[in-house]
Amino acid sequence: MTYILGIESSCDDTSAAILNNTRVLSTVIANQHVHSAYGGVVPELASRAHQQNIIPVVEVALKEAKISKNQLNAVAFTRGPGLLGSLLVGTSFAKSFALALGIPIIEVDHLKAHVLSHFLLESPEDRQPEFPFLCLTVSGGHTQIVKVLSPAAMQIIGETIDDAAGEAFDKAAKIMGLPYPGGPEIDRLAKIGNPDAFKFAEPRIPGLDYSFSGLKTSFLYFLRDNLKKDEAFIQNNLPDLAASLQQTIIDILLKKLKLAAQETGIKQIAIAGGVSANSGLREAVTLMAESEGWEVFLPARKFTTDNAAMIAVAGYFKFLEGDFASQSLTPYARSTFR
Repeated sequence: MTYILGIESSCDDTSAAILNNTRVLSTVIANQHVHSAYGGVVPELASRAHQQNIIPVVEVALKEAKISKNQLNAVAFTRGPGLLGSLLVGTSFAKSFALALGIPIIEVDHLKAHVLSHFLLESPEDRQPEFPFLCLTVSGGHTQIVKVLSPAAMQIIGETIDDAAGEAFDKAAKIMGLPYPGGPEIDRLAKIGNPDAFKFAEPRIPGLDYSFSGLKTSFLYFLRDNLKKDEAFIQNNLPDLAASLQQTIIDILLKKLKLAAQETGIKQIAIAGGVSANSGLREAVTLMAESEGWEVFLPARKFTTDNAAMIAVAGYFKFLEGDFASQSLTPYARSTFR
């Protein structure tokens, strides 16, 4: 019986979780609402908020898990990628907390943790993918297709060459005057809109790589041209704009995922990351799974966004291998996952 404390502080959410092996005992997230006033995350404000939140969230996680800190076997933490100031708070806390308890620390790559979130268990009925499987990891900062051979062996076989899908959602939402974060707002509006109302150009990128910068630009120009004709164009067509944009992004994502499955012959398919909470994407990948004969795995929505439970489960697999980190390590802002 192994108890792992997970710490996540890569961006603007401070999170702590306790796992018993892969079973989730508790997961706590302190959100930072201050950033909504700025239309995006302000790094300095984020790091300050992490300093205020880190101890309370760990205390609550231990209390909800009904264990004491002395029962912990290791502390897993996000080393990167992310905002360096935010990562420093989590890294420093994890190192000092583990040192005081005399237990090892385990560094975790944030992107690999999103993939491994599919191994979190909350009930005996929870399903887990079998190796090898493909995982489409989609968030505000990253879009990747990952071939997963084991918890330790992962290969990126496709990724964005510029902007991420989540960034396209957020930037388009900002252009339309929607509040931050924009992705959930577009998802909400898309449910009452017509996805075929407007057509936007899709990039022609060879292989399994993605590009979303051109879509953002074409969306901006489309709105600019129509606003010249009708100043209320956005307001009068908001649901249809949201639905059409969302459908375009989903089409781009799934065409490459389908190609990856065909090229690799892998039919165990998972999605992960913040954008995997999008209801349109979840429905579309489920429909594609039926037509392609895939077995598809969708994470619980609470494990799609940044959370410490995924950090803890990635740490658990490393714990089994005795893969511990040094107290001298420092966080990294850019991903080393290749």
